[in-house]
Amino acid sequence: MKILILGVNGFIGSSLSERILNTRDWHVYGMDIETSKLDGCLHHDRFHFVEGDITINQDWVKYHIKQCDVVIPLVAIANPSVYISDPIHVFELDFEANLEIIRQCVAYKKHIIFPSTSEVYGMSPDIPFDEHHSNLVLGPIHKQRWIYACSKQLIDRLIFAYGEKQNLNYTLFRPFNWIGPKLDSLSSQKEGSPRVLTQFISNILYDQQIQLVDGGLQRRCFTDIDDGIDALMTIIERRDVEANRQIFNLGNPHNDLSIKELAELLVKHVSQYPMYRTLAEKTQIISVSAEDYYGKGYQDVASRVPSIHLAQQYLDWEPTLTMEQSIKKTLDYHLNHSVHQFVPEKLCSTN
Repeated sequence: MKILILGVNGFIGSSLSERILNTRDWHVYGMDIETSKLDGCLHHDRFHFVEGDITINQDWVKYHIKQCDVVIPLVAIANPSVYISDPIHVFELDFEANLEIIRQCVAYKKHIIFPSTSEVYGMSPDIPFDEHHSNLVLGPIHKQRWIYACSKQLIDRLIFAYGEKQNLNYTLFRPFNWIGPKLDSLSSQKEGSPRVLTQFISNILYDQQIQLVDGGLQRRCFTDIDDGIDALMTIIERRDVEANRQIFNLGNPHNDLSIKELAELLVKHVSQYPMYRTLAEKTQIISVSAEDYYGKGYQDVASRVPSIHLAQQYLDWEPTLTMEQSIKKTLDYHLNHSVHQFVPEKLCSTN
């Protein structure tokens, strides 16, 4: 089997590629603009990589959609600060660039496994969010934070319509705060990381305050990347029957905690690494307003809890890894291997 992964160097793409190469005899064809997360794949004889941009290297993309059995487009901007600072670019990449890929999957009759997002539920009052019954509730136009969710929701609706009207075979999956090693680089002190977990780790390591937007009372369900990849592997294998024309929430309802609780948990866990104990113990956790942190176009969601009934029913999937396990895996990866060069030596302690 031939799998095309666009955005293969991303958190999901690189993790999925490694799992495929290590456990199956499938070939992976991948494109991305860099290779920072692909050390475990680049020299494998079943990994075929080209450095490129889906908006520029369109002939390569089209050719490989024709040649491959499954298409997994993972290219998107998923950073709340960019939703507000550059909403047009978010729409151009997340919707327009992916629309052409979807249409080619229709034309060449390929199964597309497309990443939706938990954000499509917006401010739905439902707990938990249900794929078939929850209303998708987005904020007013001047809250530009919702352009990402709106772009993704429109693509979801379009893929469904192509399935109904032109027999497109598809699977939509909605990740709920997937975390784990290689989530984001910690080599930058820049604020506004796509994922809150790595933003907070960076804050600790660079001797910065952890800033909780509106006190960090928002609750999220965090899901280990290995659990998520388990589900994606099953989707690929069951794409022709159980997973065909389905939408799956892929999240862990048991790992439900507030952003404030996450910050406190990370400080506690980082302090258990002797080299970083001093940094963790001196970390201040403060509250900032959403407007000060993101700008006027931001709006947030109090809670996101997934119903995973459909994934249990059709994929026999159940997340198993706890928040404590996921945090330890992530910190072991970063603190034992990759960030020593970025942490100011004078701030570290071996006591």
